[in-house]
Amino acid sequence: MAAQELKAGTWKIDTAHSVVGFSVRHMMVSKVRGRFESFDATLTVPEDPTRASVTATVDAASLNTDNADRDAHVRSADFFDTEKHPEFSFRSTGAEAAGEDWILKGDLTIKGTTRPVELALEFNGSTIDPYGLLRAGFTASTAISRKEFGVDIEMPMDGGGVVVGDRITIDIDAEFTHQG
Repeated sequence: MAAQELKAGTWKIDTAHSVVGFSVRHMMVSKVRGRFESFDATLTVPEDPTRASVTATVDAASLNTDNADRDAHVRSADFFDTEKHPEFSFRSTGAEAAGEDWILKGDLTIKGTTRPVELALEFNGSTIDPYGLLRAGFTASTAISRKEFGVDIEMPMDGGGVVVGDRITIDIDAEFTHQG
């Protein structure tokens, strides 16, 4: 990360140009991909940008896998229980260099359970857009165990295996605008 390119101040996520996505193994033979349509994040950058922090929330009910029946089931008490747990949250706790990239550490809360996670983080640079806004982009990814967050439904298949895998890969493409 070229830290000098990340200007100090508060940055807000541009949700129109960002994606919070995920994938999970389905029926042991393929992956289902989805995204969340509603989320928010704030990046706070002090004078030393290596000490930047981020907070984020995701509206759990905004899940979209392009299959309404599946989405309704995942919102139910079997999975996310969005009526009782409407929001996921992330709060960074630190970062460390990993070559030219970073490891972003933080606390992720899903379904009322908070656990530490590490995201592989790439700083994609910053630029001034045609409207004069300073923008910065990041790509982040991690893999979590859904069971560790209380999403512990078991759906075994005849002959072995499960309908929904335990390992969830989370992929984030985030574009932020500098607020001052």
